[in-house]
Amino acid sequence: MSSARPVTFAQLIADPVLLLAFGFGSGLSPKAPGTAGTVLALPLVVIAAMAGKIAFVVITLVMIVVGVWLCGEAARRLKTHDHPGIVWDEFAGLFVTFLWFPPGVAELLLGFVLFRIFDIWKPWPIREMDHSIPGGLGIMLDDVIAGVFAALVLAVARTVFSLG
Repeated sequence: MSSARPVTFAQLIADPVLLLAFGFGSGLSPKAPGTAGTVLALPLVVIAAMAGKIAFVVITLVMIVVGVWLCGEAARRLKTHDHPGIVWDEFAGLFVTFLWFPPGVAELLLGFVLFRIFDIWKPWPIREMDHSIPGGLGIMLDDVIAGVFAALVLAVARTVFSLG
């Protein structure tokens, strides 16, 4: 597959798969599209958390399962492995960050920063997942694991600093 080509908002409007994969347009950000996608996911996390714990878990699982297909299909349509504008995986990874407890303001800010650090830094095994697993599963899995890492650090921070 070739390197990432520019995608336009008109393409997103014309293709619901790309619209979702590009996080409703947030992935079109010329700088740090992953961060832009994660920022857009923050209010979605809050809204989903208001639906209750079970609903939040179900929404997160659906985002992950749908995301494997969605990100893989978007990459196929764009003829590239993981176009930087594909940010559905960041949406799902941020949701994973907050699976174990409802986010307050402090948790939202810290969870956002932690998730972005792990997603950008990609310590082992995140980097391994990113580079060794093809298709939508590979695109999604590194962000899901980054979300798990962020959640673990956030849980420690909540305990140490009595955030919750």
